[in-house]
Amino acid sequence: MTDNENKVFVALSGGVDSSTATAILQRDGFNCEGVFMITSDNAHRAQAEAEIVAGQLGMKLHVLDLRNDFERILDYFYTEYRKGRTPNPCVFCNRLIKFGKLWEFALSHGARFLATGHYARIINNNVGLYEAADPSKDQSYVLAMIQKEMLPNIILPMGDYSKDQTRQMAAMFGLHTAQSAESQEICFIPDNDYVAVLEQRCPELVRRGNIIDSSGQVLGEHNGVHRFTIGQRRGLRIAMGKPYYVTKIDAEGNTVTLGPKEEIMHNKLRATNTNWLIDEPTSPFRAKVKVRYNSKGTFASVIPQKNHVMVEFDEPVSAITPGQLAAFYIREEKNNRLIGGGWIDRWPTIG
Repeated sequence: MTDNENKVFVALSGGVDSSTATAILQRDGFNCEGVFMITSDNAHRAQAEAEIVAGQLGMKLHVLDLRNDFERILDYFYTEYRKGRTPNPCVFCNRLIKFGKLWEFALSHGARFLATGHYARIINNNVGLYEAADPSKDQSYVLAMIQKEMLPNIILPMGDYSKDQTRQMAAMFGLHTAQSAESQEICFIPDNDYVAVLEQRCPELVRRGNIIDSSGQVLGEHNGVHRFTIGQRRGLRIAMGKPYYVTKIDAEGNTVTLGPKEEIMHNKLRATNTNWLIDEPTSPFRAKVKVRYNSKGTFASVIPQKNHVMVEFDEPVSAITPGQLAAFYIREEKNNRLIGGGWIDRWPTIG
């Protein structure tokens, strides 16, 4: 391959996954350049880590300030909480920023491919996106909304490895990230305190309201519906004698509804703004459906309709949360292929 044919831009975060992915690509003969994305004012430490990695690998590092573009992610994040929904900014960011703006930048600099440290796999001649080999680390879910046309241009080197293997390889490559702590934080939320960020940006969210049960009986008070998510059990400060969970959030009425476990179990959902990584299906099909990032998935019938899909599960699913993503997988030989996703809108009752 010529230099242009094997030129890869790697989204370098400063962590062990993206740095190891870069080292693997270099080992395999790819011409790599790194890109660090500034998405918030809190990026200084991560940028310094990315600069160290680039120096260790002898690679050029581009620093791309995307804070203005990232305002769309922030607006989405705040708007969803105002509606009483639970957003998934990583899914939204992957479509608009990482596999959108960053890819445009890479193309303009002669790149043929874009690589990331996600634990997922592109196989079958770059036409299919699949779960990682290690299901416990799989990150394919957060890629469900990227554009189908991107798939031939994506390389995901980490999809065949476990986290332990990644750290072993990082040490073998001499990377200082080999023992770095794994971050579970949202990149623009300092100290993972999303409530503080929301209340600073949207002070109107802080208002007292009632906590009720499904019959409307008042159980207590809250200081803002943004502090709750469907299925939440901890931090409710309501003693009922048995476990109670958040079953409904009504932003307009400023109420949070609690109930026992059976009231967060649903067997149907509607998802809107669907995105397909295959030719758009027009008839019902069977799939494994994940309703959150750490879900193992539940088998269901997926029914495409004009501008949304209905999903009917084989068995009730816990805490289906409006604002989160429903991701659809089909079995191909020994692999689970991600074929699309949609934003969970509601969970209608099957009559």
